[in-house]
Amino acid sequence: EEYLMISRFALWMIALGIVLQSCSISTLKSFAGAIRRTMATYTIEERGSLYSMDYKIYFRSKDNYISPFHDIPLYAKEDKTVLNMIVEVPRWTNAKMEISTSEPLNPIKQDVKKGKVRFVDNCFPYHGYIWNYGAFPQTWEYPGYVDPNTGCRGDNDPIDVCEIGTKIAKRGEVKQVKVLGTIALIDEGETDWKVLAIDVNDELASQINDISDIQDKMPNLLQATVDWFRIYKIPTGKPPNQFAFNGEAKDKAFAMRVIEETNTQWIDVMSGKNDKGSLDLTNTTLSNTYSIDGQAATNIVSKSPPLGQAQPIPDSVNNLHYVRADCK
Repeated sequence: EEYLMISRFALWMIALGIVLQSCSISTLKSFAGAIRRTMATYTIEERGSLYSMDYKIYFRSKDNYISPFHDIPLYAKEDKTVLNMIVEVPRWTNAKMEISTSEPLNPIKQDVKKGKVRFVDNCFPYHGYIWNYGAFPQTWEYPGYVDPNTGCRGDNDPIDVCEIGTKIAKRGEVKQVKVLGTIALIDEGETDWKVLAIDVNDELASQINDISDIQDKMPNLLQATVDWFRIYKIPTGKPPNQFAFNGEAKDKAFAMRVIEETNTQWIDVMSGKNDKGSLDLTNTTLSNTYSIDGQAATNIVSKSPPLGQAQPIPDSVNNLHYVRADCK
């Protein structure tokens, strides 16, 4: 009888363990599901023909069109240690793609100069962009604000990002990055911050946490970055760009303050505190004056032609330009 009681007790404990384990697994699955639901995923829809003036990349979240400028949150984590970056130009490519800040839903499109789509020149020894290049959403360098660090007004764009990881990104990709530092470019008299960041999933991410780590793990990249921005417009007949702080890269803490400031400037323009000028503030998720519904967003996208065959890249895009030292 005693043996029978122990056996029944053992069976009861086993059954209880199975129930508890089942509950735990169920709870974990629910929790994981909640995490997945809060980590928004984004897809793109290409329209028009690549390397033409009608080419556009629209963004979607689930089944809804969104603005990459306004609807994608700046911070990917609540503690603000990881940020969302929108990739406009993959490394080693030349097509000057950027978020169209003046167009509804702010698609990515190729910049146009003198009636032609723009490609950046190759200034020896560089070819195209030397990092994955893009922007932080929900930031804005307000042209009505004179930055005390540079003495110049903002350039009317989201803040730019140079992602220095080992992988080549895709155009329109939304990367989760950590900030490492920033360079203060003065581009034709305007403040144009260039934030250095790395994909949090990159193989070097755990080793690079601040500006000083870049020189240690990627020797000469900082110097090359300053040089690239200084000379890249010279082949078009423009003078070398200038920098605040003599081109010295500032650290992560400084960069985070700049990002927070440009985020505040974006918040102020969305609330009507700052003049929006040429900005288009159309969005589908913020529930404010500029929000539109899904059908209205679909109507905007449908006005662009469907994806067609890419146009050929001009042979001249592969030309190398040699810049004399006295021109720098």
